[in-house]
Amino acid sequence: MTDRANSESWLTSRRLRAHGLIVGVALWSIYIWTIATPGLRDRNGNFKGTDFLHFYTLGLVSREHRGPALYDMKTQSELAAAKVPQSAGISYLPLYPPQVSILFAPFAHLSYPRALALWWLLSAAAYFLSCYWTWRACPNLQVHRVTVAIGAAAFPAFFHLIAWGQTSAVALACFTAAYFCLRSKRNFFAGVFLGCLAFKPQLALAAAVIFVAAGTGKIVIGAALSAAAQFLAGIIYYGAQSFRDWLWMLGNLPSAMPFLEPKSYQTHCLRSFWSMLIPWPGLALALYGITAVIVLAMTVSLWRRPSASLNFRFPALLFATVLVAPHLTVYDLVILAPAILLLTDWLMINARAALAIPLGTLLYLVYMLPLLGPLARWTHLQLSVIAMSAVLSLIWQNTRAIQNDSPVNT
Repeated sequence: MTDRANSESWLTSRRLRAHGLIVGVALWSIYIWTIATPGLRDRNGNFKGTDFLHFYTLGLVSREHRGPALYDMKTQSELAAAKVPQSAGISYLPLYPPQVSILFAPFAHLSYPRALALWWLLSAAAYFLSCYWTWRACPNLQVHRVTVAIGAAAFPAFFHLIAWGQTSAVALACFTAAYFCLRSKRNFFAGVFLGCLAFKPQLALAAAVIFVAAGTGKIVIGAALSAAAQFLAGIIYYGAQSFRDWLWMLGNLPSAMPFLEPKSYQTHCLRSFWSMLIPWPGLALALYGITAVIVLAMTVSLWRRPSASLNFRFPALLFATVLVAPHLTVYDLVILAPAILLLTDWLMINARAALAIPLGTLLYLVYMLPLLGPLARWTHLQLSVIAMSAVLSLIWQNTRAIQNDSPVNT
């Protein structure tokens, strides 16, 4: 928010900078101290890079062209221990499609510490470039570059992305590229970038439903071709059996959820929201289905209005992606960075609009609430999901009024 809106909102630039500095310094100083140990175990005994060990192992599988090992937990655990002895006893549930291992084959030629350092560097570059490009598209945020930079560095989701060594920065880059293609009316290429999300299918689910239901043919065709090309690359490299093995793993996913989500309080989607809150699995699943349909219907209605600003439709897509995903861990929330920037840009010159104060507060909560995720272990209530749902609801309810006031109508 601009400082001229002080009387309307407590979210001043100065306060946001201060909060960002406090959060960023606290998170990163603690993390650096935690991993500043000899060897590959941090001060808590956790393996450095966490999930990156799994991707590194997939790279080893790809380098050795061992298709049958792609979905064999025991073989992968042994392979990782042989290459990285300190990882002995660690195993991961293999759920990524075959083509993902090919991406990590070059990393397998490096030692684990060097591969992890390179992955951290590339992930940070993808994240900050995505934030930078989005910021450049927000004319009302140009004078607040320091606040935006601090906010980006302190974003709890980005912290978790690095700490877990995950792949969500790639998904963020895909969404960001799709946004700029949509801005320039290159819908087919927007679909191509969205189709690249096939490497992390849970993040492609909402987009697939929304764009098919909205009748955006070029986007759907581009996405279908892009996803098909990815899967075909895996089939060519390993053979069709690897793809069938992956489908089999997906088919057995419900029974594997306890292994996939050992810390459910670190998940931030409607499915986990209801499963934590409701003790009866059948009812929790039904409520997830009902609320997911509502979220998708709201977002489809926005995309069926081409006159509505893209700077509201696209954030709605990102929030729907997070909410509807059947599995979404805290690091995946980095894909919301463009949504937060685009909506904040609108707030900068619409501080007196009826929507401004509740929307600004909710965006602040979306940004900060992942820090309180662990409280859900005792409360069984994931507050971030409530905040994200409220943001989407505000966008949907006020689209007509917003688009009349919006400075950007693409």
